[in-house]
Amino acid sequence: MVFTPSPMLLKLLYNRGSLHNLPEGQGVAFSIKNRLDTVRVTGVGQVVIGERVVPASHIRLDLGGGDERAGTAVSANGAAIELPVGRVITFVLDTAPLPEGIHALQLQFSTDEFGELSVDVEDAIVSQDSRVRIPRADGDDYAEAAIAARQRFAESFSQQEFKHLKHYSFDPHQLQGNCEHFVGVAQVPVGLAGPLTIHGEHAQGDFLIPMATTEGTLVASYNRGMQVLNLCGGVKCTVIGDAMQRAPVFVFDDARGARDFAKWVEATMDKIRPEAESTSRIAKLQYIDTYLSNKFAYLRFNYSTGDAAGQNMVGRATFAACSWILENYPAAHPNAPVRHFYLESNFATDKKASQINVMRTRGKRVVAEAVIQRDVLMQRMRVTPEQLAYHGQVSNVGAFLSGANNNGAHSANGITAMFIATGQDVANVSESSAGILYSEVTPAGDLYLSITIPSLIVATHGGGTGLATQNECLRMLGCVGRGTVYKFAEIVAGVVLAGELSLGAAISSSDWVSSHEQYGRNR
Repeated sequence: MVFTPSPMLLKLLYNRGSLHNLPEGQGVAFSIKNRLDTVRVTGVGQVVIGERVVPASHIRLDLGGGDERAGTAVSANGAAIELPVGRVITFVLDTAPLPEGIHALQLQFSTDEFGELSVDVEDAIVSQDSRVRIPRADGDDYAEAAIAARQRFAESFSQQEFKHLKHYSFDPHQLQGNCEHFVGVAQVPVGLAGPLTIHGEHAQGDFLIPMATTEGTLVASYNRGMQVLNLCGGVKCTVIGDAMQRAPVFVFDDARGARDFAKWVEATMDKIRPEAESTSRIAKLQYIDTYLSNKFAYLRFNYSTGDAAGQNMVGRATFAACSWILENYPAAHPNAPVRHFYLESNFATDKKASQINVMRTRGKRVVAEAVIQRDVLMQRMRVTPEQLAYHGQVSNVGAFLSGANNNGAHSANGITAMFIATGQDVANVSESSAGILYSEVTPAGDLYLSITIPSLIVATHGGGTGLATQNECLRMLGCVGRGTVYKFAEIVAGVVLAGELSLGAAISSSDWVSSHEQYGRNR
């Protein structure tokens, strides 16, 4: 199904702040970026700025890389412009400079899928200040000349020489979409732990674990935990949930308006779902949670996103769904209009720890569990199952009193080290660090230990996972290619359990300080 873009959705195409006068009175320019769906531009109409009408004969389209097209040359008969998601087109208008201030702008064009479209926005011409600016190349900002200019600028501005920052081993053009104003690389050490034996539904076998960190004892501690788990047969890992969210909010005149809206959303779910899913081949809308407060209706859209983490994917899908909602709800409830709408209400808790993620899942919900034999635990960790289980009970009280989002020891350590190594969005450690640790002494006198990670946000496709060293680390784990994200989630969970076992035992046996004295102090 192909969705019909509403005026609100079409505004998403325009690059806010891109309107500017060209040097020496050479015209006016602005840009659009396709954030919706792949199409072909089959015609360029006119651009209207305030009272000024600029016909297609006075418009040029800059596609980047030296590729420019006259507005009148774009047509459906062999001269259409391919516009995949993410592509930017700069419109260059042969017209007099605009005065400073806010201007209403209307762009008219046509596409093969949607026919004639109109983007109506407001943007501003702002005065140029004299502040120092980071060098940027309009044509190719990832070319060696552009990068060298920024390196010289950084050294001049800071009065420092950078011998290591400037050296890298990959084509900087691979960073488009990952890093702006590229100047160099931060070389984070990568250590190896394991191999770790994992019995998952997707990860099965022995895995060598790359961990990027500058914290002494971290790799050694995780390696110790993995050795103990291996001696006891390995770790069992299971993905038990999968959902990525976007949470818009709709504002009404009163609580009854919000309540009636929530009922309407529930009743029209079968119509909302195809609108959301029309923006992506991957994103699938599972369900919508509705939360009402005051005169607000918060909708938490829950999607599966394949091998991608999916935050951008679900944002685009939810915007399409909400655009349809805004167009169709007024006819059903003319006396209870939507007064305001925001695509994100902070209810998805993006890049933030939250209780709703613990309860409802964000990303992958995964469990790692193992039975550690008494003799192995006592010989290798110098603690008994009873000591470690009792220590866990005491720690639970501390976690409860402090309001922590994790009653374990340090799952964020292992998660962060693996995230950096494999090109994950490291800020997602905010959500991913939540954990529910449980232990008990078995009837045989061994230790059962498990951890649930309720909001592990991982990807094996997209983001930084395709970059040079990051992709190599994913290949080390066998987590490259379609359908590998659950495998990666199980591996991360297994690593986390190894770290919990190792540090928990170290604290219980009073080895924690001595270990840091031996391995972790950089004198």
